[in-house]
Amino acid sequence: MTGYPPGCRSSFPSRSDVVARSHSAARFRKRPETREEGLPRTLAEERSTNRDSAPPPIVAMAPASESRYGESGRPSLLRLSTWTLLMAMLLALLVLPKLVERIQYAVSRGDQRAKAEVARQVLAEFPESTTRLAYVAKSIAPSVVGIETAQLSAPSPTDERELLFGVPGLRTEGMGSGVIVDVAGYVVTNNHVIDQAAQITVKMSDGSKIRDVKVVGRDPLTDLALLKMEGGPFLPAPWGDSGTLEVGDPVLAVGNPFGLDRTVTAGIVSATGRRAQISPLAHQDFLQTDAAINPGNSGGPLVNMQGEVVGINTAIYGRQNLGISFAIPSQIAKQVCNGLRKNGRVVRGWLGVAMLDVNEAVAGQFDLQERSGALVTEVIPRSPADKGGVRRYDVIVEWNGQPVTAAAGLSRAVADTEVGSIATIVVARNNSRLELDVQVGERPLQLE
Repeated sequence: MTGYPPGCRSSFPSRSDVVARSHSAARFRKRPETREEGLPRTLAEERSTNRDSAPPPIVAMAPASESRYGESGRPSLLRLSTWTLLMAMLLALLVLPKLVERIQYAVSRGDQRAKAEVARQVLAEFPESTTRLAYVAKSIAPSVVGIETAQLSAPSPTDERELLFGVPGLRTEGMGSGVIVDVAGYVVTNNHVIDQAAQITVKMSDGSKIRDVKVVGRDPLTDLALLKMEGGPFLPAPWGDSGTLEVGDPVLAVGNPFGLDRTVTAGIVSATGRRAQISPLAHQDFLQTDAAINPGNSGGPLVNMQGEVVGINTAIYGRQNLGISFAIPSQIAKQVCNGLRKNGRVVRGWLGVAMLDVNEAVAGQFDLQERSGALVTEVIPRSPADKGGVRRYDVIVEWNGQPVTAAAGLSRAVADTEVGSIATIVVARNNSRLELDVQVGERPLQLE
């Protein structure tokens, strides 16, 4: 008989006790995670539970109208965004075309400026040859402009209605050429191109048009005018020295004949110092060339093979191009432009006589012993010459110590003399020579 000693059975658990205790231990190990009911909780867990289970705070609700149309309402933002978008689209429609046009002009202008600068660098080292003409044309092209003018004339009324309400003005348009001579936008052209113009528009080489143009000054005597464009900077053409030209030197005439932009024609210098009597009281020297010049070329540059302006194209012989064209020498044009820019007019010395060159024919006709000089054919009353004692048929042979060989040379010498100064002249009269002192006056703009 197997058995336990008395008093020892309670020391060893029974099988059922062991199983019960293992189940209880397993439940005890899981309780920290699940916290089943019946087990104690810590203070932190109690606070966390209370905080999580607390009722939500009471939030004051805005009225329906305020939530819908207030500053933070979605429909208001949507309405604001719509107006902003519409305004942006309208602004884009107004500004975008002009902006695109300006960009296109800028690209074109930049391309032409780059080509001109490269061409001018090449010309400085390029050998003389016929292919040089292409580089000369490229170098001058951005500086040549077209000039469009409009004139308004009021015809006389023909009936009572027109007499009461007026006659519509007639608009006539003209065209010419010009050349930019300063980075600030000064343009030289002919006076007859812009004379009596009510509106002047300058067409640039890139195709853009500048209507903000003012007349700085005009000089009818030399048929030159100076304009000023707003904007820039512009690419000017350099001045050359017309005094260095010789007969036979190649030249280019650039302009807008018949509105054809920047037409280039080639020729040579046919003559220098071609003296013309532009009025009974005025003489002027011209450059003569066989480069084709047509209506619309007036005011454009005559260019040498260095790409420099040596003349301003101004006239042709006859009604159409016959290979005889005339340009104002750059020595005269540059001086006139400087005077117009400084004073708005050209201040010239004035004697007040009409003259002819003394040659064999004139000497024989007037029975003169002199074979050179300037024959006085008319003295304007109350002019400096009249006050100084100059008489008709006097032959002026000397001006301020310099010999006079021709009337044109004397005209230039008088014009270059300071107004108000005393000039000493020597005249041949009745087979004798007289010395006269004359106070030089200022030449009036218009002479009858």
